[in-house]
Amino acid sequence: MTSSTTDFLDTARRVIGIEADALSTLSGSLDDSFAQAVETILRARGRVIVSGMGKSGHIGKKIAATLASTGTPAQFVHPAEASHGDLGMVTKDDVALVLSFSGETPELANLIAHTRRFDIPMIGVAGRPDSTLLRQADVALVLPAAPEACGTGIVPTTSTTMTLALGDALAVALMEHRQFTPEHFRVFHPGGKLGARLARVADLMHRDLPLVASDMPMPDALLVMSGKGFGVLGVTEGDRLVGIVTDGDLRRHMDGLLSLTTGQVMTRGPRTIGPDALAEKAVAVMQERKITSLFVVEGERPVGLIHIHDCLRAGVV
Repeated sequence: MTSSTTDFLDTARRVIGIEADALSTLSGSLDDSFAQAVETILRARGRVIVSGMGKSGHIGKKIAATLASTGTPAQFVHPAEASHGDLGMVTKDDVALVLSFSGETPELANLIAHTRRFDIPMIGVAGRPDSTLLRQADVALVLPAAPEACGTGIVPTTSTTMTLALGDALAVALMEHRQFTPEHFRVFHPGGKLGARLARVADLMHRDLPLVASDMPMPDALLVMSGKGFGVLGVTEGDRLVGIVTDGDLRRHMDGLLSLTTGQVMTRGPRTIGPDALAEKAVAVMQERKITSLFVVEGERPVGLIHIHDCLRAGVV
């Protein structure tokens, strides 16, 4: 390891250590104001309007996105744009979450004045309790004193990390209060890896099923198995799935196979899954059992078939 590599690692560890210490201090500094902020947002009939300038604005965009994706309608409004018409987006039904580490950002003045004029609840986040922002706010969230990780005290590092963590804490507190579930989360994340992980079995399963009766002769059953192309047959008695026929079952009954019925060849009590289960769960079951497909049932009635290839195409694994 070269000396420069060691220096880089030392710097990285120092920065992360400074920010980790600040987060611990932030956690210990939380008081009733945090609960008041959550309750203020819960009372709002509209959206959370998040605003901040510069680095605080970038953090604000992420906080707004996290709130919106976890059941709290939110929108970021740039303070400069607010002064040129976007204040019309902020209504009496909304609550403003305004970020400024100094609490004196001049570009926020018109937005702050707008909330005061129209009695719009405002939550302020800043590092100075005596700042203009926090003196005007209905709920003041004070970031504790902590050194910036840059060493010079001029680059927003620790302060933005604390602000982001505070936003995450608000979002999760609201999410838990609203009993926001993975199913709700899936609705807001239909695409990408998150959407794949949260896809339900019903979203990926096939509905044209390879089903045969338990008394069907194997020559006829093999035609169905070949025609459907899944490499497996579901065996039913009435509306109930009672067994499956796989390639392994065919090999085990090779002698005299064509003289048998599906009921004589099948494996009873196959592993199944429900349509509302996550596709990720179906993959786990298939990997555990070393199989490539699962019948999907409601009660004992087969309603679908999910194949490992369907999950691969959807990006579940």
